Amino acid sequence: MRVGYAAGGFDLFHVGHLNILKNARSQCDYLIAGVVSDELLLERKGTPPVVPLFERLEIVRHISYVDEAVAEVLEDKLDTWNELRFDVFFKGDDWRGTERGRRLEREFEAVGVEVVYFPYTVNTSSTVLRRALHSLNPQRSDVRA
Repeated sequence: MRVGYAAGGFDLFHVGHLNILKNARSQCDYLIAGVVSDELLLERKGTPPVVPLFERLEIVRHISYVDEAVAEVLEDKLDTWNELRFDVFFKGDDWRGTERGRRLEREFEAVGVEVVYFPYTVNTSSTVLRRALHSLNPQRSDVRA
């Protein structure tokens, strides 16, 4: 059985998120979706998610392509792999060719995990949605881009 892992913030869930999960599920027998914790999102992006972790987990858990949803609380993807032991890691192609992406590929290659990239949805992103929400209600600090 080929186990896949697709990680993401999944904040302000949109069609790009759905496409990654759908494409990932088509390339594995069992799909685990890692939903990045509020703390890690704040650390990585500098702003907290609009939708809290427990709600994002509930949304992702109920997507038909997902067999299991877990909170991603570890900074290092290899530590996550040590816990879950997936065979393939799915990521948006905005990581392809970046230093982070190349490092991830090297680390996963060393443990036999394939990295598969899917097209990043440029028309819709959580960042764009967050900006739109902020323009509607500039007083809300939790929706700043």
